[in-house]
Formats: sequence, structure tokens, C-alpha cells
Amino acid sequence: MKAQASLRARIMLTDTLDWEALTADQVVTARERANRIRSSRAARIVTGLPDGRADLEEYPIDLPGRRLKLRVHRPKIASSNLPLILSFHGGSFIVGTAAQNDWLNSHLAARCPAVVVSVEYRLAPEHSLLDSVADGYDTLLRLVGDPFGWGIDPAAVAVLGESAGGTLATLVALRARKEGPPLRAQVLTCPCTDWSETMTDHPSVARNAGNPGLSLSQLRAGRRLSMPPHLHPETVSPLKFSSLTDLPPTLVVAGALDPLEDHGRRYVERLRMDGADAHLTCYPRAIHAFLSLPGLIPAARPARREILTFMRRHLGSETRSALPAEH
Repeated sequence: MKAQASLRARIMLTDTLDWEALTADQVVTARERANRIRSSRAARIVTGLPDGRADLEEYPIDLPGRRLKLRVHRPKIASSNLPLILSFHGGSFIVGTAAQNDWLNSHLAARCPAVVVSVEYRLAPEHSLLDSVADGYDTLLRLVGDPFGWGIDPAAVAVLGESAGGTLATLVALRARKEGPPLRAQVLTCPCTDWSETMTDHPSVARNAGNPGLSLSQLRAGRRLSMPPHLHPETVSPLKFSSLTDLPPTLVVAGALDPLEDHGRRYVERLRMDGADAHLTCYPRAIHAFLSLPGLIPAARPARREILTFMRRHLGSETRSALPAEH
């Protein structure tokens, strides 16, 4: 019998919107509506309460030709020389907001401890996927210089991304391996690593297409709207890169009920083939983006513990003054 998500998850999360049929203006309207819901207090029932041991603030950051918003979690216990974790939300590059990851990001800030910064990167259809990558990398370059005086250790930096944010995190890491700054770790949760014409050809897509969390309509619309005509999709598909050498230690967290499970699994296989330190954990009852849904998906909690342990180990946080790691 084909595995299914829980009835509660199917009732609350099934996306009936035909994203592929929407005009660009309709996508923007649908995004605004969806992001209002994801950012609301009522949504905390599903997306989880932020960790009260971390402060949450929003900051503008000026980059060449644009201003972005950062959502910043920092431990309330005063400290300096803190690691930086740069976080990217999911949403197929057409929807999503940093607030949907507050539960995980605030916990990492308090328990790692670290400065965890989530970037409100530009989205399609107004902007291309290349703009999103530029937002991620340019923000990284600025923040390692600690322009806001948060006490960031520039030698202890990691990237974290969910779904399309996982694409963005690893594309930033791929650029940083050549241009700097050096990264200590990358964590990708339910990542999309193939935006090419084979994006939906992976076996897990057919196996899990009916589960909530990610509709294929949204995924295809994201590909169409975020890719400018001159862009070859393989150049933004980490799975298709000819070499994945010299990337930082990598943890990929996948859900067995996620259409993109094979995207993460195959990416770890490629990393290992190229000599990288890479590990995959697949949670059996987890759907796509389940770390943003702790109120619905119990696997989010052990996955959060695993991410915390991985970050503490690779960012040197085990030797810092901190709250004890979660057990």
C-alpha cells in the first residue's frame, strides 16, 4: 500500500491552487495571501512557536541596487564571537517568507548558540532565480564583516536552506568555494537540487506526488517563472554540476513522503563520489518542508535535534558558552 501523510496533514495542507494556470500578477497576489497566513500568529499552531531564549529582530540591509530585509535570531544570553548561520526559506522561488522558519532558526540561535539570519530574497515572477542567488551571496559577504555589531565569528559560517532555499544555500556554497568566504557546513532540508528538464523524472516524484507539502503545479510554475530565457537550467541545478569537490561538510534531511526525496538522496551520492563529507537522514513519516510544520509532523523534532548537533560540531559551538544541547 502506498504510504500517505496523516489525515490531518492532508486536510490542512493540500494545495488545490493551479499555480501553472496563474498569470504573473495572480502569482504575486497568491503569494501575498499565502505569506500573510504563514506569518500570522494563528499559523504558529502549525509552524511552531519561536524559542523564547532567542531575540527576534528585523533589519534592512543595503546591497548594490537594492535593499533587502533580514529576519535575525540571536541568543538572549550575551555573547561574542558567535557563529553565523545564513538561512533561506522555501517556496519554489515564487512564494515563501522568512517567518515560516522561525521555529527552527530561533532554536538554533539559542542552543547552538549562533546568529541565525534569514534572508527575504527576491522572488519570481518579478525577479529571476539568479537574483535570488545574488541576494544570498551578497548578503553572506556583507554579514561576515559583522556590519551590525552582532559579534559574528567570520571563521564559523554555515548555510541552511529548505526546499528552494536548499537550492539557494548550496548554490551560495558552490560560489563561496571559489570566491570565499570559507564555509564550515551546509544543511539542506528537503532540497530541490534539479531544476533541469529532468526535475520531475526522479522516482520519488511519482511515488509521492499526491502528498501535501509541495504540489507539482507549484514546482513547475516556479521553474517557469524563475528561469529567464537565456539561463540554462543545469547551471542552477546543483545535482548537475560537473564537480562538487571542496564543498563543506553537508547534512541533507529528507522526508520519505516528499516528492523531492530523491533530489536530496542523489545529491548526497554525488557529493560522496566527489570526496565530500556528506550525510543523508530520511524520516519515514515526513512530508515536504516538514521542518516548517512541527505542529503537524512529529519528525520535525528529531530532525531539529540532528541539525543542532551537526551545526554545533562543525561550527565549534561545543566549546562555547551555551545552553546544553537538546536531548
